[in-house]
Amino acid sequence: MYSCFLYVNSHLYSKSCLCSVEPQNLTDVLEFLLLGFSDDPELHPLTFSLFLSMYLVTMLGNLLITLAISSDSHLHTPMYVFLSILSLADIGFTSTTVPKVIWDIQTHNRVISHAGCLIQLSFFYLFGCLDSVLLTVMAYDRFVAVCYPLHYPVIMNPRLCRLLILLSFLISLLDSLLQCLIMSQLTFCTNVEIPNFFCDPPQLLKLSCNDTSTNKIFMYFIGAIFGGIPVSGILFSYTQIVSSILRLPSTGGRYRAFSTCGSHLSVVCLFYGTGLGVYLSSTVSHSPRKGAVASMMYAVVAPMLNPFVYSLRNRDIKRALQRLLN
Repeated sequence: MYSCFLYVNSHLYSKSCLCSVEPQNLTDVLEFLLLGFSDDPELHPLTFSLFLSMYLVTMLGNLLITLAISSDSHLHTPMYVFLSILSLADIGFTSTTVPKVIWDIQTHNRVISHAGCLIQLSFFYLFGCLDSVLLTVMAYDRFVAVCYPLHYPVIMNPRLCRLLILLSFLISLLDSLLQCLIMSQLTFCTNVEIPNFFCDPPQLLKLSCNDTSTNKIFMYFIGAIFGGIPVSGILFSYTQIVSSILRLPSTGGRYRAFSTCGSHLSVVCLFYGTGLGVYLSSTVSHSPRKGAVASMMYAVVAPMLNPFVYSLRNRDIKRALQRLLN
């Protein structure tokens, strides 16, 4: 005999299972306990204030960028249209996890249902993949602007821009559905405590009581496709951009050409740098708290900093924000 522990109606009950019987799929009554960063009640006000302030700054910054671009006719160009969609994706990406954390701290209830966990995961992958694909589209836009400036209006026409935006949404939706399908096949019958502030996929794989080798293979395969292809596209675009900039005769021309890509390149490094930190912390570090901090940098801090990167390094955005605020 062995014990299978379930959280039902926020209480822990035990249920005996025969060793000779395969673990049943108990996900219809299963609930997860999100441990967050600390169990110390004295730290809860600090954590609450930290997440609330970062969430408000993220919402305000990205909304201002979107409103500034939509209200200024001079910014109705492909680069800024893609930036406005990226800002909306950052709002959705942060809203997937942070409001739940704020609510849990305030109500002292860190339980999330299995259905809620899958919904959170689906939106997390949707907006995360949308960020990645949009950054790739913006890299292609910068590639055309620097390498083929005379043909830029013809190549980046409104029809192609709409098609690229629609394709980005469809690719992200497909990634979300596939990842959610993989996670929905997991069964849990031992421990349902997640050492993070949201339903972290690597932690769910560790907590599953069935063989997850096949799930991991599919998960890495999908991640290699939906993550590797955008990274390859960005690397190719910037390889061609750097090559074209180095062929320019004047130093001033090189600086102006590179300045058009500086903000985007900074956001790319921030997004993929924090994402790499989450991956390394989940595979190398054995401390759950370090993994939670790395996840916060990726899911909360990076979307919060993106508006500052674009507003501080872009004169057009500065002027549009000044006109909007005035």
